[in-house]
Amino acid sequence: MTTPGTTTATPTTPATTTTTPKALSLARTTATTTRVLRQLTHDPRTIVLLLLIPCVMLLLLRYVFDGTPRTFDSIGASLLGIFPLITMFLVTSIATLRERTSGTLERLLAMPLGKGDLIAGYALAFGTLAIIQSALATGLAVWFLGLDVTGSPWLLLLVALLDALLGTALGLFVSAFAASEFQAVQFMPAVIFPQLLLCGLFTPRDAMHPVLETISDVLPMSYAVDGMNEVLHHTDMTATFVRDALIVAGCALLVLTLGAATLRRRTA
Repeated sequence: MTTPGTTTATPTTPATTTTTPKALSLARTTATTTRVLRQLTHDPRTIVLLLLIPCVMLLLLRYVFDGTPRTFDSIGASLLGIFPLITMFLVTSIATLRERTSGTLERLLAMPLGKGDLIAGYALAFGTLAIIQSALATGLAVWFLGLDVTGSPWLLLLVALLDALLGTALGLFVSAFAASEFQAVQFMPAVIFPQLLLCGLFTPRDAMHPVLETISDVLPMSYAVDGMNEVLHHTDMTATFVRDALIVAGCALLVLTLGAATLRRRTA
């Protein structure tokens, strides 16, 4: 009971505020990149396989066509971009899924860490490996296996790097929809194989059925192969090459943005 003029204090609970970090911070992104790279160094077998598989595949391909070196010249440049995309997709999807299922990502998102910081950190970490992988594969193909390229080998390296980054982005995105590492591998036939069949590696895209040609026009691997072929047949950087490179880079950025949208911040 209260008397007139008397105020009753009601107990209050301290409000919990969730700090929303800025979209992107160089310090937080760098810290995430360093953490991922440090974890990768604890698994040297994965790093060795990641860096050497494209080289071994190119070496095998070169001597499969040992009697017809022109065949290697015609498809070697295309595969120089496709192999890094496939390997980076596999490694990134499995590694990211492992952190999702172990609860690492959830703990990180409970901290003042933006989604942009997290995605950019992972992309930079795996992108660093992609740079080394693409440089090794390009150097091997051009200077050791004798891949006959009309244009600059540096343009080949650029497209190979963009393809590897696209594979990284696709791996980050796909990991959100897999419940296990086995399921992550199962996404490869759905995400990679259709692009591999329709990219123009086996037959020119304009010779396909019109429906398949239309589908191939929206798949990023098609533009990666077109960009490699531009370097293969032209001495200078063409407008078509610039268009293809920008499309591959834009697709990688778009998929990274979609990957950030799949992250969920949970608060108690």
